[in-house]
Amino acid sequence: MSSSRSVAVVTLGCTRNEVDSEELAGRLAAEGWTLVEDASEADVAVVNTCGFVEQAKKDSIDALLEANDLKRTGRTRKVVAVGCMAERYGQQLAAELPEADAVLGFDSYADMSGHLQRILAGERPASHVPRDRRTLLPLAPAARHTAGQGVALPGHQQPTPEPTVPLAEVAPASGPRVVRARLDGRPWAPLKIASGCDRRCAFCAIPMFRGSFVSRRPEEILAEAAWLGERGVKEVFLVSENTTSYGKDLGDLRLIDALLPELAATPGVERVRVSYLQPAEIRPDLLDAMARTPGVAPYFDISFQHASGPLLRRMRRFGDRASFLALLDQVRERLPEAGVRTNVIVGFPGETEDDLAELTAFLEEARLDVVGVFGYSDEDGTEAEGFGGKLDAATVAERVARVGALVEELTAQRAEERIGSVVDVLVEGVDLDDDEPRLVGRAGQQGPDVDGVTYLVTDDGGMPQLAPGDIVAAEVVATEGVDLVAVPLPRPGTRRAVGGPAHPEEG
Repeated sequence: MSSSRSVAVVTLGCTRNEVDSEELAGRLAAEGWTLVEDASEADVAVVNTCGFVEQAKKDSIDALLEANDLKRTGRTRKVVAVGCMAERYGQQLAAELPEADAVLGFDSYADMSGHLQRILAGERPASHVPRDRRTLLPLAPAARHTAGQGVALPGHQQPTPEPTVPLAEVAPASGPRVVRARLDGRPWAPLKIASGCDRRCAFCAIPMFRGSFVSRRPEEILAEAAWLGERGVKEVFLVSENTTSYGKDLGDLRLIDALLPELAATPGVERVRVSYLQPAEIRPDLLDAMARTPGVAPYFDISFQHASGPLLRRMRRFGDRASFLALLDQVRERLPEAGVRTNVIVGFPGETEDDLAELTAFLEEARLDVVGVFGYSDEDGTEAEGFGGKLDAATVAERVARVGALVEELTAQRAEERIGSVVDVLVEGVDLDDDEPRLVGRAGQQGPDVDGVTYLVTDDGGMPQLAPGDIVAAEVVATEGVDLVAVPLPRPGTRRAVGGPAHPEEG
């Protein structure tokens, strides 16, 4: 294939999708495609869609339509839909969106180069036929790694052809060969440790199109972490649909506890962040490992979803306000300065005002740093789609607004509690959105993209002389909503270990 053929990978949705995009980009680069950032300068725009909730689907369709417009104004000749929405809807999406030249599911990823070549040559491949991907793997987790070797698992670095070109971005690292291409210059990167989910939450369609839970083997994760460290990544962000299940299909649920110190010791990597913990599956041993391992961020991303016990049972989940508050006490006993984020759903079928009051009482007591508030909407194929007791759209919207306003107030108060504390900040760049440019990064308590940021200033309000990728201890001096304003500590020896106590004397 001519090396003049170029491709742009456009990513929507979560950080798990970002990993999938970078693996796809790595596969294409290994087959001789030129990767470009701007879709208008690419022969093919590959849009990695999100199919999680209604707004994400609309965003994905908008992105596909925008890419199609480039056929008139740019170099773009073809637009291809991949990702979760393409996997979930396949032929239906292709019928409703003829502007896409192809709709390809996860099974197409292994030969994406071949598919794109044929599409550029004028072929229109058959659109993906959706199926419940849970049926592709054995019910018993321990049997999945042998019986499911032919099942596509995006982001898992499954066997690929040897590269046809010696590109630096797809060169082998030590250990298993890594095929991935960085699509941005950020000093942090997501690292997938598992895919799929075995839970059966009544509102969630993810298991149907992502399949059953499958862990990546530790040696593969460590090899990819080393590859990222070699390329300037200072923070690896461990992503999955359910990190607390990691290792169950490999015969050891405590495997993540042992993996964290090895990841934190990876050359070049200075911080490891863990995401998406299921409260019903959090073990004291895991809390100990996260709290005591130097280099692990003091950050707990816990998926509560609600706090009313009866409503959580209806959601096919566990827990209630008292058990969740007790769990948060366990976290803060180990790490008093921990950052905690969660998501909640309001307006679930059958939610009463008493249920909502239980949720708001929990939020008022929990002292959470970030809370994503989502209004319930029916998702195709989920159990809740068939539930009675549906609330009308106006009621759901009113409850979202009510809880959202409370959360905005509470999280701003939580940020103010951090004034005077010392946080470790990963410098990410310069924020140009304000009148005056400001150096911006994230404290250990802040996850990427949606959890707020930390602005770094000097004592006189100037911009510190720091570069993206630096991690610096800084004292929080002010807040702006959930965002922190901090001054880097001037004296050597005052910086604490990442994830450790807030001040040297507290050790």
